Amino acid sequence: MYPMIHALLEDKKGGITFTCFSIWHVVYILAAVVLIAMICLAVRKNKTAGNRAAEILIDIAFGLYVADFFLMPLAYGEIDIEKLPFHICTAMCAACFLSRRIKWLESCRLHFALLGFVSNLVYLIYPAGLMWQGVHPFCYRVIQTLAFHGLMTAYGFITLLYDEDRLSFKTCYRDLIIIACMSCWAVLGNLFYNGRAGDYDHFFNWFFVVEDPFGMIDPATAPFIMPIVNIIIFFAAEMVIYGFVYAVRAVRKKKCS
Repeated sequence: MYPMIHALLEDKKGGITFTCFSIWHVVYILAAVVLIAMICLAVRKNKTAGNRAAEILIDIAFGLYVADFFLMPLAYGEIDIEKLPFHICTAMCAACFLSRRIKWLESCRLHFALLGFVSNLVYLIYPAGLMWQGVHPFCYRVIQTLAFHGLMTAYGFITLLYDEDRLSFKTCYRDLIIIACMSCWAVLGNLFYNGRAGDYDHFFNWFFVVEDPFGMIDPATAPFIMPIVNIIIFFAAEMVIYGFVYAVRAVRKKKCS
């Protein structure tokens, strides 16, 4: 049974390969856009239905994430430690899932969704990690990764769309706290898991707090600078969305007056 499943799920190399901004990459992005559009058309202005759709999306995304830990040994012969929830995309998936089930996290539900939307959208647009693998556009690794990020992007968008009345600059400090906690969480993960074990050197750079992915910051100082840089960049990105939401509200108010 194992050889058959492994042959189905293993990385397919040779021939067509997945590259960023290729036709196959565009197909995955369009699939996420179509999914969002279909949900919006289905639920229209029904806030209850919109929230229900968001719940289904996060349930599926979290299910994909958990299932991946069971499928990775079948696909690759091992569990990829990098998939642990120290990256912002995977961490926000768990946070969004729990915020709909744990009462004391409910007040941060929209803030988790917003950060999840920003981070997963960035990866969906530029999935460099997949490009470096040099695998077929429709192998398990690509399908699982882009389906997960597409669902998380859709979840964040739908949550913002039907819960945007709760978005307020008065509570944006929660976004800053969440991003700061995410940086600390990633630092902890890198501290525990990075290093030499046996014949292997492990280096994960979760949430890019250890090394600048663009190579602009000196590697010696990057671990001290990048956590702060990430907080500034992600908080600024969220404030842009806040500004857009407030602009839409202003236009609506003007039309109604």
